Amino acid sequence: MGKPVTEIAKAVIQTEADSILLLKDRIDQKFDESCHLLAACKGKVILIGMGKSGHIAKKIASTLSSTGTPSFYMHPGEAGHGDLGVIAENDVVIMISYSGESDEMISLLSGIKRINVPIISMTGNSNSSIGMSSQFHLDVSIKKEACPNNLAPTSSTTAALVMGDAIAISLININNFSSDDFAMSHPSGTLGRRLLTFVSSIMKTGKDIPIVSLETSLLDSLLVMSQKNLGMVLIADNNKLIGIFTDGDLRRAIESNINFQELTIKEVMTRNCKSIGANKPALKALEMMEKFSLNSLPVVDSNNQIVGALNMHTLMQAKLF
Repeated sequence: MGKPVTEIAKAVIQTEADSILLLKDRIDQKFDESCHLLAACKGKVILIGMGKSGHIAKKIASTLSSTGTPSFYMHPGEAGHGDLGVIAENDVVIMISYSGESDEMISLLSGIKRINVPIISMTGNSNSSIGMSSQFHLDVSIKKEACPNNLAPTSSTTAALVMGDAIAISLININNFSSDDFAMSHPSGTLGRRLLTFVSSIMKTGKDIPIVSLETSLLDSLLVMSQKNLGMVLIADNNKLIGIFTDGDLRRAIESNINFQELTIKEVMTRNCKSIGANKPALKALEMMEKFSLNSLPVVDSNNQIVGALNMHTLMQAKLF
């Protein structure tokens, strides 16, 4: 009977983890120069790989494109039959081949050099044909594959993938690629919704905003808070935000045995409350509310005039979490 499956799986993970850690000592001046070459690229970044390395090249191209570096994958077979014409002089080519001796990729080298396009290679052998033909070689060699026969690309493809991620994240830093930039290339799905939803599109406005004046009685203020169902009432002077009274404030007021019949809202409200602008991403509102343990948040303009209100339920309805 063979080894338990769980033991085999743990060994695979350990082998691949060890292969990744080897890369740390290879992040050197060549890596730095490779990243700055890519950052300065005025054209496209073309990734080329064959077989399993081709799949890794596709993923790296996708990651680069989504993080501000226009990239795409080119199949070496198709490149040899005309697609090489897509490569222009302002481009940079990244070639991925563990052996560095892929026939389909070697056949492209002369054509790429003729266009005078720089090549960055990722191989397991710097003395290989592809390694020797590149301006910058990134060593992704491993001690062994996770495959028991040391044949199936496992650790080697993982190492190449991680090196690609290291490049992509380094370029984010070099190019000052922001979360707003990221949002522009991810408009769909949950990620796009979180990044592209703004406070102005989800906040309560007009008659739905619970607003009272400074002299409003506490009881009347509670009635407004209940009717608007946002867990708060905003206190304003000529629509300028002065303070807030929330469900939490109400609980504390009950615990302190105050006289609800005699007080006005200005006597129990919280002054200098947190607020947010309507033009801010809704995700910023969520971050603020989590940071300061808030359930409700006023929305104001540059003059501190109330323009809206929202609470955690509003953010939930917008599917931000």
